[in-house]
Amino acid sequence: MRAMVLAAGLGTRLRPITYEMPKPMVPVLGRPVMEHILRLLARHGFTETIANLHWFPELIEGHFGDGSGSGVSLTYSREEQLLGTSGGVRNAAEFLGDSFLIISGDALTDIDLAAMREFHESHDGIATLAMKRVQDTSQFGVAIVGSDGRIQGFQEKPDPSEALSDLANCGIYMFRKEIFDFFPEPGTSKAAGEGDPPGFADWAMDVFPRLLEGDVPFYSHEIDAYWNDIGNLEELREGNIDALTGAVEVEREGELVEGFRSGEPMAGEPDLVGPVLLGPGCEIGDDVRIDGPSIIGDGVRVGDGSRLKEVIALPGAEIPARSVLIGAIAAARS
Repeated sequence: MRAMVLAAGLGTRLRPITYEMPKPMVPVLGRPVMEHILRLLARHGFTETIANLHWFPELIEGHFGDGSGSGVSLTYSREEQLLGTSGGVRNAAEFLGDSFLIISGDALTDIDLAAMREFHESHDGIATLAMKRVQDTSQFGVAIVGSDGRIQGFQEKPDPSEALSDLANCGIYMFRKEIFDFFPEPGTSKAAGEGDPPGFADWAMDVFPRLLEGDVPFYSHEIDAYWNDIGNLEELREGNIDALTGAVEVEREGELVEGFRSGEPMAGEPDLVGPVLLGPGCEIGDDVRIDGPSIIGDGVRVGDGSRLKEVIALPGAEIPARSVLIGAIAAARS
């Protein structure tokens, strides 16, 4: 089964960080979040992969190349104009084949994709959607699911008092190729706005309603795994801390592992109260204290006398002398 990583979005809720980079390149533990996704795909045998690109495409292509460094064979589908959540998938249909996985390149998760594939292959439905139970339904699209797991309907961000389900749509899908029969004709998408290209299409407004209207079976696959869509700055901070503390299973290797400290001060190092992750090439000034959970990315410079607590310093950030940062995200031109 081949996979497609969705990596074309603008990441508007992560601004100002995404004024400088596409959302899939935003770091988690010093690595682009999309790198964690590609490594997850590789671990579960999804090695033939394509990614759609639009915003700063050269940064993604330049970092990942052919994908071999992350354990996959990666090709790209550039979109001159955004084609929507499903339009970009249709644009790559020739690559995807008979059955395929769709996953966001800007989400952090350790979902068992092999188990999801096993479930997908066990039923005759056209699609399998990963779902996770949530407490606050007002932040998510939720699915109404029958006792057999078949999806019967959706609600978009319902108030908890009005929610008919607490199963949030994770945006991780497995489809059979027949799904393309239910896409809108070019230029007829209900989600398209003025100026959107004819090939624009959306899962929630165009494709899934057609499945429901046609009584076409598709199913929910409920997961207990970690899932965070890194949708805003607070979720970015949470995702980094969860990765640091082990709440989500991601790879920490090489110089990043060597930089991990439990909190015991070491000779020649700043005063660290862990957990703290120090990326390679950090320059930490004199009389600096860093309280965890904190992540100091590659090449970060922390000036003399600074005090940092629960700080995410993205690669290349420069923190001036005698700074006091608490619960902050520091970027390269902060």
